[in-house]
Amino acid sequence: MVDAEASYVTETIRVDHNGDVVSTDELRDGLSKTGYTAFLRSDASADGDSGGTRRSREADGLRKRRSDEVLGLRYAAGIVFGAFLMVPYVALMYPTHLAPYLDAAFLDAFEGAFQLDGSSGFLFLRIYFVLTAIVLFFTGMPVLRGAYISLKMRRPTTDLLVAFTVVSAFCYGTGAVLLGDNNIFYDLTLVVAAVVSGVSLYETSVKQRALERLTELTVSQVDSARRLDEDGDATDVSVDSLRPGDRILVREGERIPVDGTLVGDDCSVKEAVVTGEALPVAKQTGDTIVGGAVVTDGAAVVEVGDPVTSSVDRITDSLWSIQSADHGIQRRANALAYRLATLVAGVAATVGIWVVVDGGSPPAGVMAVLLVLLVATPWALGLATPLSVATSIHDAMERGIVVLDDTIFERLREVDVVVFDKTGTLTTGEMEVVEVDVPDEVLADAAALERRAAHPAGAAIVSAVDAKSEDAATRPDGEHPNGDRAKDRTAPAGRDVRDFRTHATGVSGSVDGCEVLVGNLDLFAEHGWTVSSEIQAKAREARGFGRLPVVIGRDGRANGLVVVGDNPRQGWLDTVISLHERGIEVAVLTGDNEEATDFFAEQEAVSYVFADVPPEGKTEAIRRFQRDRRVAMVGDGTNDAPALAQADLGISLGSGTALAADAADIAIVDDDLSLVNTTFEFARAARRRVRQNIGLAFTYNAIAIPVALVGLFNPVTAAVAVALCSGLLAVNSSRELFSG
Repeated sequence: MVDAEASYVTETIRVDHNGDVVSTDELRDGLSKTGYTAFLRSDASADGDSGGTRRSREADGLRKRRSDEVLGLRYAAGIVFGAFLMVPYVALMYPTHLAPYLDAAFLDAFEGAFQLDGSSGFLFLRIYFVLTAIVLFFTGMPVLRGAYISLKMRRPTTDLLVAFTVVSAFCYGTGAVLLGDNNIFYDLTLVVAAVVSGVSLYETSVKQRALERLTELTVSQVDSARRLDEDGDATDVSVDSLRPGDRILVREGERIPVDGTLVGDDCSVKEAVVTGEALPVAKQTGDTIVGGAVVTDGAAVVEVGDPVTSSVDRITDSLWSIQSADHGIQRRANALAYRLATLVAGVAATVGIWVVVDGGSPPAGVMAVLLVLLVATPWALGLATPLSVATSIHDAMERGIVVLDDTIFERLREVDVVVFDKTGTLTTGEMEVVEVDVPDEVLADAAALERRAAHPAGAAIVSAVDAKSEDAATRPDGEHPNGDRAKDRTAPAGRDVRDFRTHATGVSGSVDGCEVLVGNLDLFAEHGWTVSSEIQAKAREARGFGRLPVVIGRDGRANGLVVVGDNPRQGWLDTVISLHERGIEVAVLTGDNEEATDFFAEQEAVSYVFADVPPEGKTEAIRRFQRDRRVAMVGDGTNDAPALAQADLGISLGSGTALAADAADIAIVDDDLSLVNTTFEFARAARRRVRQNIGLAFTYNAIAIPVALVGLFNPVTAAVAVALCSGLLAVNSSRELFSG
């Protein structure tokens, strides 16, 4: 093995190895022998997994885990087989321990039916020895394997506590059979193994359902390209086959596969996937083109750069490196298990030695050790945290909040700063007309031209005019508020459009015999058209909040403008105010210019605003915050992915890209920004549940230890303690976290 990077968040490991020294099969077998489940990438591909995103890897891993460990079958065996064994066990064994407290007439019914020192009793217990062993090593194998790994790594976990209990109960029962003692705890082995297996199955199934709730999101990477030969003919090829200097054709609406230089006609591209900028960018021959951007107007002929790579690819590589870093979070239950396992083992060894020193036989010393482990080990800690986490994940999922990592609730409540991406997160990320200052007839002319273009701003203008026409058409009198016939003056349909042309800064053409120009101030300057100082001033003012002023004119002069913008998302202000009231600072990051952030800077609940921030700059901003604070990042774009991964907690919205969801720890399925605040509520409520369950996990020991000290510990009292403890944990975990 040459190198290995483990990701605490994704629970995956990337291993680089020398194939000439160690084959992939040998590497897989070696990793599997240490207690982990390893798969070759080819195996994953054969199962239909692309292996590309973290979510797909997690989904595939969960499916394989359920398949390979046969969790459902183990649980069924534990319940069905265990219940089959428990019925005669309870009927024949429990009356012996209840004899001092039951009516003699009741016990007469059992007289002679079972004698431990008789041949039938010994045969009965031999059968139970074999059948209990089967349940222990089949149903309880995941726990036993986890305990083995924890010992091998010298980091005891809750699996070890459970293993202490089920194994010591089995061994003590076996020793009791050989010594002729009635205190046989095979039932404890059966019940605990089945209960813990059931919780593992429940936790896994909840995570699987959470994965299934994730929406199908867009994929930003491109696998194929349209390469041009010397004659200009296009051939579809794999991106991997591209070489520096190749020329590729990217049509309108398509995503550019790799970085390069524009060598064809001018076009417009939307680089939000990389820069976060919501507005399309005009590109001219010789300009740099970034892989992952979308051509929105015209077609792009791109000369492939050196090296052949995409900005999205670099973001993906950065994402893995950040995810592979250690977040430094230690699971508290396992930390507690480490101390308790050491303490219980030490006490058990001390008691065993004392029994032998005090004159007892070595077998008596061994039995004393097993009894201490059986009584004092808080095995229910193996249920408390998984049950709390699973039910909390389920409850969150019911609210539209998908959580997959069971450390998230703990990390979330420690957050000091929440950083929001602006475009698509605090705003809708969609272009729409927010202001119209132009006569209706001129606006209809502009829409007639824009119907032939593919610019998002043009599409917004067309949508606004169509909506206005539909509204006017539904009026009883068919009249527009200005008194003119709406369908005659505002409807763009049927207008005679000629000489249509697209420019890097707008469109032009003839509409019903009038020359029409639609675009920015530079387009009007290039054509020498007159623009009043008032329109110029309004255009400059409109640049705030990331809005795009579109100037519209006819026959040599500007008649007015339309402002197209990316509006704030509904409820965004309530969300940041709620976070502010919790004592959490709010920061806004965006790739847009400074004018687009002025609106946020004016809000009292927003502590920091950063503009003109590239993807790597977002990650660096998160790192700087992390010097003395815990940081959560909320975003939706591919360019946000490294920052989402770098943050102590990443939250993606349902409208986000696949890479954003891949990088995040929490996915808000319903695209509701207010659920960010709800997520913090869940974190605090989940913490209360975990603490309560950890406290309830000691119910078994609170009953067993005093009973054992007075010499009354037996299978019946143990069964009561197990039932009470498990029942309390189940009831507490099923309670609603909070009513919000």
